[in-house]
Amino acid sequence: MKRSTVFNCTLLQLPRISTPGGNITAINNGIEIPFDVQRVYYLYDVPGGESRGGHAHKILEQVIIAASGSFDLQIDDGKVKRTFTLSRPYMGVYMPAGLWRELDNFSSGAICLVLASEEYDAADYIREYSEFKNYKHEV
Repeated sequence: MKRSTVFNCTLLQLPRISTPGGNITAINNGIEIPFDVQRVYYLYDVPGGESRGGHAHKILEQVIIAASGSFDLQIDDGKVKRTFTLSRPYMGVYMPAGLWRELDNFSSGAICLVLASEEYDAADYIREYSEFKNYKHEV
């Protein structure tokens, strides 16, 4: 996925069922998102002014959702940067592999929910931006 660009990212509107008792969004593998979820994790209690992410993946695809509150998702393909502000629990960003991502501007009480296509594998991470730039130019 070295050739992925920020334009391969998609803003997804997830199904939302509204009732007088509240709303529900259900996400099914391969239906609402283009992969089968192998791992789910979430970030919370992020102190004001802190950034998270700051890495890329070689294989892993993900959908990133603001389950509560809001934050900015900045995606970088080595040439172009694109920012999504996520603030609705029924909206997510599909992010293919091969892109650098950073999360910042977390509101108080924000929860970042991540649905990942792979189980955790440290070897899949690119944690240094200079290494990411080299990886993108190896095409």
